[in-house]
Amino acid sequence: MVYKIRVILDAKEDIFRDIEVKGKQTLWNLHLGIKSAFSLQGEELSTFNLLEDDGTIVKTVPLEDMSDDGDGEIMSDVYIDEAFESAGKKAQFQYGFLDLWEFFCELVEVIDETKGVNYPITVYRFGNVPLKAPSKNGSAGGKKKSAMPLMEDDFAFEDDFAGGSSFADEDDDNFDDEEEENYDDDVFDDEDDNDDER
Repeated sequence: MVYKIRVILDAKEDIFRDIEVKGKQTLWNLHLGIKSAFSLQGEELSTFNLLEDDGTIVKTVPLEDMSDDGDGEIMSDVYIDEAFESAGKKAQFQYGFLDLWEFFCELVEVIDETKGVNYPITVYRFGNVPLKAPSKNGSAGGKKKSAMPLMEDDFAFEDDFAGGSSFADEDDDNFDDEEEENYDDDVFDDEDDNDDER
């Protein structure tokens, strides 16, 4: 059987693609189909979030295993007919890290396979894909909440280090000078003496 999945770009405008993929193919195949349908460049990391009807995330399935023990479930482990059990089942697809593309996937219908077709295949296109990932307010390439929120924060280093003292000033009084006294027994002095004797 073939699963027709509508993939909608999270943008202000209506931009979507209908992609057909076989039920016994995996989320990895759908990932490739979405990349092709929306002309996504590069080899970025991506993730499927399988959703309940109310939008709650049931399971997160990454492209590659990031778990510590190395036995986490990845896209190539999950079949399409498992992820989208019936019409109306939804998932969220995220592509990229700093430049984050977000899509909503919904199973439209299950149809018979057409012989000779190389799945996944894009069967319908609506809207033009922007050159950059849309921001949350819908404008392409705008400031978007990053997947790394700490990178966006302005660390106020000036506030922490702008006091009257610096690291160098603090410990000068306590510096121990004892080690500086015994430089007479330097190894190089012995070698110089040996050279004179030759």
